Parts: sequence; structure tokens; C-alpha cells
Amino acid sequence: MTPIQLPDSGRRAALSGPAFGSILAFVAGYVDVVGFISLFGLFTAHVTGNFVMIGVDIAGDSTGLLAKLLALPTFALAVAATRLTESRMVRNSQSAPPLLLFAEATALALFMIAGLHASPISAPDTPVAIVAGMLAVVALGIQNALSRTSLSDLGPTTIMTGNTTQIVIDLVDLPSASEGERKAIRGRLKKMVPALAGFASGAALGALGYSVLSLWCVVLPIVLLMALSLSTWRDEANSLQR
Repeated sequence: MTPIQLPDSGRRAALSGPAFGSILAFVAGYVDVVGFISLFGLFTAHVTGNFVMIGVDIAGDSTGLLAKLLALPTFALAVAATRLTESRMVRNSQSAPPLLLFAEATALALFMIAGLHASPISAPDTPVAIVAGMLAVVALGIQNALSRTSLSDLGPTTIMTGNTTQIVIDLVDLPSASEGERKAIRGRLKKMVPALAGFASGAALGALGYSVLSLWCVVLPIVLLMALSLSTWRDEANSLQR
């Protein structure tokens, strides 16, 4: 599927390629695991997992079903709001990633605050737990949208099924590929392998961080997103000065 890209405004922030994508994938893996553990099986980074968990809840214990049902419209609204914001900023010749990465960090900060306020979360369907979960879904909804629009050059940073499939296909095809095909394959591997590694390490460290620090561990992805937002904003400012 071809990524949906916004028209280039000529003032896009210079992004740091695979490293940038790897950090975003790390954030997604980290938050997805923390959300899953702390919110009784709620996936925050992708919708497919919640469909599966809805089926599990219907077949067995329905505890947490409401949060999973609300995740889909919340995710859709976050993606729509991200797209509308990007479109408006591009029309005004502005770079969208700095603001939207800041918005993602803000949503994660609110998720952490709400979760700590409700701690210990004894049931997933309490109002505060649902609010906390939807804030995390909003944060990753923003990143999902960015990976299809302004940051599509980085490849997917929130869902690794496609990346893993493409990596295996490319590794199988690489030995018999022509020189031109090898160049394209290496280009894909250069951005997909770091993203996969980032997501996997984020998931592992997210689980470890939550076991040690509870929801305070979300400070790490918040700081990383703030740093990426500031980096893209500085790149934008420097490009305007040149």
C-alpha cells in the first residue's frame, strides 16, 4: 500500500532517517507494552490487537471490554485530527512534525498522570482507567498518522508485522537480485531493521521499566518525544535561516 503523503511545503524539517525512525519505534513498543500491562490488555499502538482482545473478552471475562470498544473511535479521531492539523500547517507552509510530536508527548504525559492518579488500577472499566487508556491511544494514534504522512519516509514505526514480513522477503531475494534491485532492498532494510530493533527493545524495556517504576516509567518516552520535537523544530529554524 502506498503511503499517503502531504505535499512538500519546501520547509519540512530535516529528519535523521533510520535513527529517528528507530527512536519512534522504541517509543511505540515501550508504550504499547506499558499500556497492555497497566490497562488489562489494552493495545495502544494498533487497532488489530484490540479486535482480538475484544473477541477474547466476549468469549470469556468481559472485564475491560468497554475500554477496548472505545479505543477504535478514539484512535480514528486522533488520526483524523492529526491529518487535519497537518493539512492546515502545510497550506500555511509550516512543518507539522515538531508540533505533532509535542502533542504526542503531551498526551503520554496526561496518560501517566491519569494512571498514577488512579493507581493502583484495580479494574479496567473505571472512569479514570478508561480516560488514561484513551489518552495513550490518542498519543499512538498521532504517531500512526505521522508514519503515513509527514514521516512516511521513515516507514512504519508502530506496527512491526509489515516490517518483519518485508525484511524476511528482502533477505530471501537479496542474493539473486540485480544490482538495481539490491540497492532498493538495502534501502528498505536500512530503515526497517532499525525500526524493528527499536520496537523490540522498547517493548522489553517498557516491561522492565513498569515492573520497577510503575507508570513513572512513561517519563522516558515523553522525554524522547520532546527531544525529537525540539530537534525537528531546530532543523526547521536552521533551514529557514539558510
